[in-house]
Amino acid sequence: MKTIQVDVAVIGGGTAGMTAHRAARLDGKRVVMIESGPYGTTCARVGCMPSKLLIAAAEAAHAVAAAPAFGVYPGPARIDGKQVMARVRSERDRFVGFVLEGVEAIPDVEKLQGHARFLAPNKLQVDQHTIVEAGSVVIATGSTPIVPPEWQVAGERVINSDAVFDWTDLPASVAVVGSGVIGLELGQALARLGVRVTVFARGSKLAQLTDPLVLQEAATVLAKELDIRFQTSVAKVEKASDGIGVLVTSRDGEGQEKTESFEYLLAAIGRSPNVHNIGLEKAQIELDRHGIPVYDKHTMQCGTSSIFIAGDADNELPLLPEAADEGRIAGDNAARYPQVTPGLRRTPLAIAFSEPQIATVGATYQQLSISHSGHFAMGSVSFSNQGRSRVMLQNQGLLRVYAEFGSKRFLGAEMIGPRAENLGHLLAWACQAELTVPAMLDMPFYHPVIEEGVRTALRTLVVHLDTEPEHVADCADCTPGP
Repeated sequence: MKTIQVDVAVIGGGTAGMTAHRAARLDGKRVVMIESGPYGTTCARVGCMPSKLLIAAAEAAHAVAAAPAFGVYPGPARIDGKQVMARVRSERDRFVGFVLEGVEAIPDVEKLQGHARFLAPNKLQVDQHTIVEAGSVVIATGSTPIVPPEWQVAGERVINSDAVFDWTDLPASVAVVGSGVIGLELGQALARLGVRVTVFARGSKLAQLTDPLVLQEAATVLAKELDIRFQTSVAKVEKASDGIGVLVTSRDGEGQEKTESFEYLLAAIGRSPNVHNIGLEKAQIELDRHGIPVYDKHTMQCGTSSIFIAGDADNELPLLPEAADEGRIAGDNAARYPQVTPGLRRTPLAIAFSEPQIATVGATYQQLSISHSGHFAMGSVSFSNQGRSRVMLQNQGLLRVYAEFGSKRFLGAEMIGPRAENLGHLLAWACQAELTVPAMLDMPFYHPVIEEGVRTALRTLVVHLDTEPEHVADCADCTPGP
């Protein structure tokens, strides 16, 4: 077994790991990146990109179905599942190829293949071939989809989201367990492509939403085309008697059970950080009750140690932009340790590519209810009568915007509505620039555009800022305007 000495060791070669490696290298340090699996990043292989490819196919199918409402009759649609999945896999492999080109550009001396474990805070063992002695370490080990062991007894027809993108054809039916971003995006896309889909939601949540009015609107809108069972848990999963599928027994909020047959069960109940098999007990750092390292979100440093963490491994926000930002901060500080400084944490922006799209920007309703004790102003707009939305026959959804009394600073927003990905970016830039609501209203708005809905919401927000209520309940029931 050989021993190497480096300034910074990065465990993981995904988005956070590659960014941390690049940041430390730019600081002129000797760096090694250790990866136990295939290169390619979660986003490119099984996340952002292949899911959007499937969603794009679903949008094309939905456009054909929606065309008669405009007086356009293109004829009956035929969905070729094999062709759909062939394009998904082909384009997915192309995106992965771009990532691999970046990995190949890294000198071989700076890459190690194998599973890394801590032997001490500054010493790692990689499989049975290398000891790495490092001045500092970045943990960027990513995460893995959760599939309960009791479901796995039903065999290969119980899958996680990663497996969807290896299908060569579309199945006849899928039970999606979980109504988060992944479950919602994949469930709706498959349903629009002709797959019989049922989404089982243990509670009443949808995607990343926390605002009760936006949640209520989202449930109403999405239930028009998607079979979503709220307050319904999965009580039992069995292999079908013919061996080609699964039997899913669900239990609703009143305790009533129902058994249904599906070709697949897709577990979309979350992801688990890959930190439980890397010898953290030897790292001498504090762990939380879930066994995740305790860290400073501004420096990504674990306590006062020379160990840093980034990306899905820290169990904060499993999003590519967050992983990239955290990787950069962790890599910079690992290279400069012990001179650790806070890095730029950009305004949170999360988007679910459902239809209508869902977006949250800055501070959420739930976060503000805690941080501001419910004492913040709200404005809203319904897209049901918003001009451009009606033109496009996409007039459904709700936007809620939040601001601080006194300063009138814009704090955040939650929404479901047409082109929420664009509205989300616009509002995220305003939030990061710490604009006040009056300053936002001074900005240009064209006509007719979706963004006019933002202006309407901000105008209702100004009214509440000028008439400060005693607590949040006073303006929580605002009637959304057009």
